[in-house]
Amino acid sequence: MASKRLGIGLIGSGFMTKFHLQAFTAVRDADILGIWSPNRTHAAEAAELARKLDVGEAKPYPSIAAMVSDPAIDGIWISAANFSRVENIEEITDVILRGKGTLKGIACEKPLARNVHEAKKIKEMAKRAGLSTGYLENQIFAPPIAQGREILWSRGAAATGRPYLARAAEEHSGPHMPWFWQGRLQGGGVLNDMMCHSVMVVWHLLTKPGAPVASLRPLRVTARIASLKWSQPEYAKKLSRAMGKSVDYQKAPAEDFASASIEFQTGDGAIVIGEASTSWSYVGPGVRLSAEVLGPEYSMSWNSLDSGLKLFLSREVREKRGEDLVEKQNAETGQMPIVANEAAAYGYEAENRHFVRAFLKGERPALNFDDGLEVVKLLMTAYQSAEQGRTLEFPPKGIDDFIPDVARGAWKPR
Repeated sequence: MASKRLGIGLIGSGFMTKFHLQAFTAVRDADILGIWSPNRTHAAEAAELARKLDVGEAKPYPSIAAMVSDPAIDGIWISAANFSRVENIEEITDVILRGKGTLKGIACEKPLARNVHEAKKIKEMAKRAGLSTGYLENQIFAPPIAQGREILWSRGAAATGRPYLARAAEEHSGPHMPWFWQGRLQGGGVLNDMMCHSVMVVWHLLTKPGAPVASLRPLRVTARIASLKWSQPEYAKKLSRAMGKSVDYQKAPAEDFASASIEFQTGDGAIVIGEASTSWSYVGPGVRLSAEVLGPEYSMSWNSLDSGLKLFLSREVREKRGEDLVEKQNAETGQMPIVANEAAAYGYEAENRHFVRAFLKGERPALNFDDGLEVVKLLMTAYQSAEQGRTLEFPPKGIDDFIPDVARGAWKPR
């Protein structure tokens, strides 16, 4: 019989952790009991927020090992920085292999790792420790994506044939923290940061409900990257002032725009196409998520900024900057969309419900580290394609050891 509740420890105390804490207000069978962060002050603040939201009697832990060793902790959610992924998994699995703790599962934010070598290492460490794994991709759980996919397949595809083209994009004006902007730390630029979302969304939309995403096989990838805004001298200086001297896009830029076209082969040999696009150079009300699907006699589209709720503020309303209307908010006056419950709208609530229940029941989640590894392979193939300026067969030779020029600090915008 499955346990009734999952005691969860969170690794990380930043932006993503706060989204998860908000989302867990809608998860009935889990409690947030622990937080670990390299910044103890931030860990204490995140634990306090968890208690304030009434999602569990969370407390900060002095180490990941101490949290994993606590019998009250059944699952670990990893939302720390990309450059600490391997180290985090090493500490978790070391505790398990030494018999000092047990877990029902671990779930890791996207991307799974900065490159294929790291992703494979993470997957192997979890396998060796006998851990059930989950790959946290919130956007496939966003209500418009989830419901739209079910209906287009049950009505349009059932009547006239499968969808043959899916598009997805995530765009905003740039990340919150300096490490995101640094290719060596993050693993790249916007392609590695956000195309992980769009690639998984198009793959998911083109996959028949009930079938694994692996039933759709990637064949070829064509991609391009560019620095459209943030390497311009005036914006590079502005970025350095905001993020610190460690972020210098006149000397070490990362791409702020990326697009990729992925050809997939279906089980019956047909070719379908996924188009993914992402940007840190989009200036609008706030973050914009969008998706589109085309089939023989049907289509579907979604734009997260078409929220239905709008607020107009005249120029007489002078407010400090904030993100109370929409994530990555860019304005405080004029007519602005309000995304009323972003944790639900972007899929975090449904995502967390799904993974909690899968771990409690001992079932394979919809996405695990195998899927996360495949996404990283696609991202690295996209970087290779962009660097070489040509379409590549998937997976290309040498993908296991490939490090993008952006991540090595060697990329120069054309």
